[in-house]
Amino acid sequence: MYRYDEFDQEFVNERVAQFRGQVERRVSGELTEEQFKPLRLQNGVYLQLHAYMLRIAVPYGTLNPAQLRMLAFIARKYDRGYGHFTTRQNLQFNWPALKDIPDILGHLASVEMHAIQTSGNCIRNVTADHFAGAARDEVADPRPYAEILRQWSSLHPEFLFLPRKFKIAVTGSEHDRAAVKVHDIGLHLRRNEAGKLGFTVYVGGGLGRTPFVGHKIRDFLPEEDLLSYSEAILRVYNQFGRRDNKFKARIKILVHETGAAEIARQVEEEWDRIRHSALELPEGEIRRIQAYFALPAALTPRPADSVVLSRARAADAAFAAWVDQNIVPHRVTGHAIVTVSLKPIGGTPGDATAEQMELIADLAERYSYSEVRVSHEQNLILAHVALDDLPAVYEALRDNGLATANAGLVTDIIACPGLDYCALANARSIPIAQRISERFADHARQKEIGELKIKISGCINACGHHHVGHIGILGVEKKGEEFYQLTLGGSGDEHASIGEIIGPGFSSDGVIDAVETLVDTYLKVREGPGENFLAAYRRLGKEPFKEALYGAA
Repeated sequence: MYRYDEFDQEFVNERVAQFRGQVERRVSGELTEEQFKPLRLQNGVYLQLHAYMLRIAVPYGTLNPAQLRMLAFIARKYDRGYGHFTTRQNLQFNWPALKDIPDILGHLASVEMHAIQTSGNCIRNVTADHFAGAARDEVADPRPYAEILRQWSSLHPEFLFLPRKFKIAVTGSEHDRAAVKVHDIGLHLRRNEAGKLGFTVYVGGGLGRTPFVGHKIRDFLPEEDLLSYSEAILRVYNQFGRRDNKFKARIKILVHETGAAEIARQVEEEWDRIRHSALELPEGEIRRIQAYFALPAALTPRPADSVVLSRARAADAAFAAWVDQNIVPHRVTGHAIVTVSLKPIGGTPGDATAEQMELIADLAERYSYSEVRVSHEQNLILAHVALDDLPAVYEALRDNGLATANAGLVTDIIACPGLDYCALANARSIPIAQRISERFADHARQKEIGELKIKISGCINACGHHHVGHIGILGVEKKGEEFYQLTLGGSGDEHASIGEIIGPGFSSDGVIDAVETLVDTYLKVREGPGENFLAAYRRLGKEPFKEALYGAA
């Protein structure tokens, strides 16, 4: 992973010192909350329902053990003993005291972490495929490009006060695990017919109040043009994006109102004007950054068939189920990528205790070449585990409540913090996720259902990505009561789609039964176990599901 140079470290240290002074002025009353708000937001500090919240950047979702242990230390000393991993591959602490936040940021700086640009109308944390560098289907590791974008965008003077927040995602595999088509800029690494690396560029994707799938505006952008083309997009957005209405200020609205073809023309025109400036990315710089992300030298091929693994599978059905569900093949023979589920049955999706973070740090150090990833599905990843080591990893995870065998299944639910924490929310998300996972707790039933992505948001801002859930759940408020609207058919992968509203909403009790009805209907109408929920919905449309929920029209 990337390591700070002297400039990086000095930059982060100076920001901590600057914010310490700002917090002291707020605590003393010299600054009002209104005056303090833009200062705290630039440092990832939100004011939620009950307390301040600190959002910590995890660039492209990559952590080392020292960083994860520091997060555990902060959780234990300054919070309530846990942290919440988000769909942006970040981590949030929900209960820090404002007076302690400068000290927290100082601790983070000591392990090359910060909270800069995790809020505000700027370029946010750049996200990437959580299997990056390890996936078998990968054309190239997207993280070096995400790091280049991070360095370029950090405190970029032109893009600190955009019309609205701006999100970039990069993937390097044909199967998109980074949801690039629902980002402001989505970059899909590819090779052209000549074997040259570059990007397919999507613009104007996003969820929230008005969800859109991004438009492809360039089929192939050479890698050396990454920064100049990105700058051209941002310049067009900064000039023409709406500032009169925050609900219409995202680039997706500009693309929708102007038209993708016209936006593409404007970007190409701006790019032609600036592309031969100092923004051209030298090949030497690309290769220098890529060197930080090279596979460990000791990560060499092993036998494809592990006797240790085979014996353990035969001896323990629970272990075999975990391997079948939470393990995917590694690009290096004899190794695997492990998804550590943060979705225990009845638990809060994305939460990890300090002790669990420390355990995963230990396992990464011992078994995964000191690499941990955060997935946008709110799980953690051990990226480079030898097949022979899987039984030992499983036992340690099992003994600490981290071995739920549900990656990609109905209980692997994405949920935002909702009304339990968030001042913007209309309804609770966490209890709904907990009750759905309890309803579908039986592993055999989950396997029968197969791949099914349920995503829950507590308000229209869609932090739980409900628009791209196979089943999406949106919490709304009606006359002081919490109701839940269902959408079906959404997807955030390479075949991205926005879910369709199925009908009137349900009460907090009724929505659990409604989800079960949808699942039971799917099991009746599918063309065998090989057709997952999304495929069945796309084949049949919403009518059989709507009729099951509401009766015949």
